Amino acid sequence: MKRREFISIVGGAAVGLPFAAMAQRQMPLVGFLNSASPETYRFNADSFREGLAKAGFVAGRNVRIEERWARGDYSVLPRLAAELVAMGVGAIAATGDVASARAAQLASNTVPVVFAVGGDPVRHGLVESINRPGRHVTGILFNPNVLGAKRVELLHEIAPDISRIALLMNPTNPNAEIEEADAEAGARKLSLETITFNARNASEMEAALEQLLSAKAEALITASDPILLDRREQIASFALRHNVLAMGFVQQIAAAGGLLSYGPSISWMYRQAGDYVGQILKGSNPAEMPVLQPTRYELVINLKTAKTLGLTVSPSLLARADEVIE
Repeated sequence: MKRREFISIVGGAAVGLPFAAMAQRQMPLVGFLNSASPETYRFNADSFREGLAKAGFVAGRNVRIEERWARGDYSVLPRLAAELVAMGVGAIAATGDVASARAAQLASNTVPVVFAVGGDPVRHGLVESINRPGRHVTGILFNPNVLGAKRVELLHEIAPDISRIALLMNPTNPNAEIEEADAEAGARKLSLETITFNARNASEMEAALEQLLSAKAEALITASDPILLDRREQIASFALRHNVLAMGFVQQIAAAGGLLSYGPSISWMYRQAGDYVGQILKGSNPAEMPVLQPTRYELVINLKTAKTLGLTVSPSLLARADEVIE
């Protein structure tokens, strides 16, 4: 190789490397903060990326995504949010309910935050109003209505002979008390007894389930909480093993082997969060972006689980189901 050609090649490479690095730095950076674990919550992170792509931003092509997962430990969320702010993210998708949203909100007064929460964002101080959030935070409201009583009603309809229902709660979730009270009120109307068991993290789950069994609960309802959804396989398999009727708040719990679920689509929520982040990257102001709410609720019945439990599901209930797993 001639000396001039060698210098040209080496020089071109030297110029090319900084250029590539510069292009990488200029690509917008988005933070993804979640309360659960990537191993079991990846489907939600994928839905977020779908929404971001819908807005025109594809990871690795024209946007970078930095993920931070609390793995069921809410106490680490403020540190993880601060890490994302320090990295210079253009927006944070604070997913995994109120604890994640609060951490991102408090980490910076200027970095836009798009939350995905299950409870009233006004009551929790995240926004000034649903229609005009007013600050640097907006997002998606997973559940504008408390559905504990409705889930009790559906359990009673599918199994009229049950008398005691366990409420599996995460007491560190800011929505826990409201959801628990609603389920208790619904049970009283049907002359059913409820008993609450708490699991703050994965390590407390087995003990809570064993207590549930000792209390002779015939059915359980999982609260709307990311840590409980994170443990859906454990909850569903335990319930099936011990002939306990398991009711979940999203389709994924029924798909894991729970008897049925009722609530909005969590995949819809994450896709909308991705789309909202994309709109902010294009210049939209979160203060003027209304909090989005679901317009429909999904009833999912796992017919295979029903048969294993010896239950006959009425044709009228099957006809109302949005999905039947066979």
